[in-house]
Amino acid sequence: MAKVYFHIDLNAFFANAEVLRDPGLKGLPVVVSGNTRRSVVSTASYEARRFGIHSAMPLSEALHLCPELVVVEPHFPLYRELSEQFIRIISENADEIEQASIDECYADMTREIRKYEKPLDLAWFLQKKIYHDLGLPCSIGVAPNMFLAKMASDMKKPLGITVLRLREVEEKLWPLDISDMRGVGVKTVPLLRDLGINTIGDLARYEDISRLRQVFGKNTEMVLQRAHGHDDRQIVRDWDAKSRGVSETVLDDLTDYEEIRGLLRTLARRLSKRLREDQKAGYSISLRIKYNDFQNTDRSRKLAAPVWKSDDLYVQALQLLDDNWNGEPVRLLGISLSDFAEGTQLTSQLNLFDETEALKEETASVLAELNEVLGGKVLKRASEAGKEN
Repeated sequence: MAKVYFHIDLNAFFANAEVLRDPGLKGLPVVVSGNTRRSVVSTASYEARRFGIHSAMPLSEALHLCPELVVVEPHFPLYRELSEQFIRIISENADEIEQASIDECYADMTREIRKYEKPLDLAWFLQKKIYHDLGLPCSIGVAPNMFLAKMASDMKKPLGITVLRLREVEEKLWPLDISDMRGVGVKTVPLLRDLGINTIGDLARYEDISRLRQVFGKNTEMVLQRAHGHDDRQIVRDWDAKSRGVSETVLDDLTDYEEIRGLLRTLARRLSKRLREDQKAGYSISLRIKYNDFQNTDRSRKLAAPVWKSDDLYVQALQLLDDNWNGEPVRLLGISLSDFAEGTQLTSQLNLFDETEALKEETASVLAELNEVLGGKVLKRASEAGKEN
């Protein structure tokens, strides 16, 4: 049976979330950013994009392009709440889903789509429901694999629905600029242009594989397959009933080890709080690292005893980080726990959690959340607070 994948992407998510928080911002050129000399734009509203403003642009440059620009500092708790509601809507109407970041997900719709009279009716239904329930516009790409679904969702924004079939790759995909190809990072684009590769079609037709290997290394064959429209990945479920997980997409890519470690500490506290609420302890911990070129690293390890405390989660996740981080800028970090303990194993673990420790965990979690909100991204203080505790 041929697969049907959707990629659902919330349009200008942070900016539109701020409009929901303050309707007076509607129709104005808005960017979400810190407000210092070194700040960069996280998200720009479509009104701001008309001035040439885009994400990752220095805020000073954005203000030069549009002196009337409205700069709004981020409100991460609001974004997480909306993201959870978004994922819940998709989960209720899909075979399987994989959350790619705070504002986008992949969904396997192979069986679900058969419930509808016309194939695109499901896409229309989801788009309207997300807008009606959350007030957020989204674009949806429909394709036979995850790569083409992502490329399709980028083709019409905002509120677009695009179908991209394998037979349409040469016509619709190949003319696109090489910088538009998912998985080709900003540092890679100049190297490809030096080889005369300016479009995805140029890459697909390039014959000197040895020169491509100098750019892509071990990923060369995979990148070429995608340029031809092929992708054999399948959905990786992060939030099924057999696991508990948390993740965070950062405003600015993290390159400093201490900042990454601080984010890991914050995630461990949040996951521990969730495990305590759900009365869960598990034997298997997993780490997900998403880099700024959208490549993922997923690693897991089995433990001799079930864990749920934040310190234990942090130590195990940190070892996975140290063993697998390649030094590239990190866009998303996530940890999850599975293979849950049962019966007396679970009881003996949870009974170790007395009221004093519960209060300490709760206080640390609140401090970490405040640090995240006030700082715009997780700072070193998150890890330092963990050391003091």
